[in-house]
Amino acid sequence: MSSAENCASRVLVVEDEPSIRDSIVYALESEGFTVDWTASGREALAKAAAMTYQLVVLDVGLPDMNGFDVCRVLRENSQVPVIFLTARASEVDRVVGLELGADDYVTKPFSPRELSARVRANIRRAQLAGGSPRAEGQAQSKSGAPFQIDHERWVIQYFDVSLSLSRYEFRLLAVLVEKPGRVYSRAQLMDAAWEEPDASMERTVDSHIKSLRSKLKSVRADLDPIQTHRGIGYSMKEDW
Repeated sequence: MSSAENCASRVLVVEDEPSIRDSIVYALESEGFTVDWTASGREALAKAAAMTYQLVVLDVGLPDMNGFDVCRVLRENSQVPVIFLTARASEVDRVVGLELGADDYVTKPFSPRELSARVRANIRRAQLAGGSPRAEGQAQSKSGAPFQIDHERWVIQYFDVSLSLSRYEFRLLAVLVEKPGRVYSRAQLMDAAWEEPDASMERTVDSHIKSLRSKLKSVRADLDPIQTHRGIGYSMKEDW
């Protein structure tokens, strides 16, 4: 994402520790993002109701509300990507946060530069998936394709059969299904599906595509809807 694209992205930072908040705000503004901030959960909800944000950076340990509760209320009316910040590194906290609808999770102490990269990656992923990938819950795919995507339950049906997918497979397939015919490079697919795309290798995409093809063929062996564009990437079959 270029600096010009970043300027079009407004981020809300919800953090009550001034030193941490200031470093986050500085890092994001240095990358070209427009940043609003608050130190309380209630003010965060008020700001989110009054302004459109492309992403929220949300501390779990706020003085007035638990960050998990803030996310729960936020998810009632908004599907803006959320990155949790927490001093607790336990797996329980991570699972709870993701189940509430968080898109990513960063444990303190962290590098502001790393957080900026995660902010960019999550905003890109949301844009590639159509802006707000969970906004309409269950959605019928375009062009008469035999897919149904339920973002709320992380389920994709193919010819009315629910596929058993990892979260990365789900994200990859959802991106392809929601824009049939569009050719995505491996780098674009990594941005759409991985929390840390820079830490992954592009051949990881090929491995997951191979797995997806196997699962789709287990439903309809006569079809191969994911199309390979040699030297470029992949697209979803457009005409059915």
